[in-house]
Amino acid sequence: MKIEKHISALLYRYQCVTIPGFGAFLTEIRPAQHNAVSHTFYPPKKVVSFNANVKNNDGLLANHIAQTEKISYEAAVEAISDMVKQWKHSLNNMDVLFLKNIGQIGLNTEGNLVFTPDTPVNYLTEAFGLSTVISPAIKREELKAVVEELEEKAPIIFTPERKRDYSYLKYAAVFALLIGGGLFGYKNYNDRQAAAETLAVQNAVQAKVEQRIQQATFFIENPLPAVTLPVKEDTEAITDTVATLPYHVVAGAYKSEANADKAVANLVTKGHKAHRLELNKFGLYPVVYGSYATYNQAQDSARAIRINGDKEAWVLVK
Repeated sequence: MKIEKHISALLYRYQCVTIPGFGAFLTEIRPAQHNAVSHTFYPPKKVVSFNANVKNNDGLLANHIAQTEKISYEAAVEAISDMVKQWKHSLNNMDVLFLKNIGQIGLNTEGNLVFTPDTPVNYLTEAFGLSTVISPAIKREELKAVVEELEEKAPIIFTPERKRDYSYLKYAAVFALLIGGGLFGYKNYNDRQAAAETLAVQNAVQAKVEQRIQQATFFIENPLPAVTLPVKEDTEAITDTVATLPYHVVAGAYKSEANADKAVANLVTKGHKAHRLELNKFGLYPVVYGSYATYNQAQDSARAIRINGDKEAWVLVK
């Protein structure tokens, strides 16, 4: 079993990976760097080093091998021990250990372990996808030497620059302000005119509606006998409804209060939220299918009522 692949996998997540009886691989985060000589930019990375004095078994490597290889912890510890023996035997024969994606380990003349990191892998996960960038040096032209050479051949005579007259700019600014103010005033005038015309149209429509109520004549053939209805008229509630819901879909208007109440009861039995408005200036009691907060809601309701049979339903604004 080659345990260097397990060491490499742990270096992504941990700063120290110990090989019991051999040493520990340590990582240190180094920020991004720039080499001014080679014009190279290096991304941030984890630098791997080796400490031969840390040899205690912390269980990290053995647990990882046991889970990955699906063997027991004891078998993983034994596999690590066998690999360490092979490494030490190779080092004693003056061989160099090449650990893939980690580096190489050898003995110096004094018999000490020497680690040389040699890996293209960046163990810093935050720098994933970043690579080394080489940027060519910026070549700046030495214009001073060129100018001096030209002056020796033909002296340069500097003539005073003619001052330009920019007085026309202030007149242009004043003209722009006048144009802007005129446009703003014209827009306000148009807005006021449109509002006045809209109000006039609404007043005219309301006058025609009231004239229609005044000219209307209502007849009830074969009136029903008077009955007592369990409806308690709440004048204050009706007043509040008119105040908060000013748009009404009118079913009819009656000179008799009793007939108006009968019409309300008939509409309620059909599922409408009908009620009677107060006596208007024409001496009639308007009966409405319902009241609404907006004109669009009242129009939609009136349109639905006309489709269902009442072609005379119309909207009253009160």
